[in-house]
Amino acid sequence: MEVGIEDCLHIEFEYSKNKYHLKDVIIGKIYFLLVRIKIKTMELEIRRRESTGSGPNTYVETETLAKYELMDGAPVRGESIPVRLFLSPYELTPTYRNINNKFSVKYYLNLVLVDEEDRRYFKQQEITVYRLLETP
Repeated sequence: MEVGIEDCLHIEFEYSKNKYHLKDVIIGKIYFLLVRIKIKTMELEIRRRESTGSGPNTYVETETLAKYELMDGAPVRGESIPVRLFLSPYELTPTYRNINNKFSVKYYLNLVLVDEEDRRYFKQQEITVYRLLETP
């Protein structure tokens, strides 16, 4: 996942996979390739988006399940930040896509950057969450 503002900011968020089981760990790294604005904080969010209905009667609800502060303060070019986010403390359900074209549950990783003037920059990436088969 890449976040960028032309000629001001370029960040690369690299994580191990895009499919996770309910008790998995998101492991990755954030690289700062170009930094010309003063970043105050950076956080990683897990969001659940549920949609019900179809056509013009679709109702979408988005909920932030987790906020994880990755950084506080200004980064420098070439810096990297390791990320390790455990999914087990959060009440996640498996991802469901278009059940009878009326219902879906999707999860997103949302990388949020806040600069010193409190402007928010963000990038969302969909992830798939699945349930492992329990062995007796």
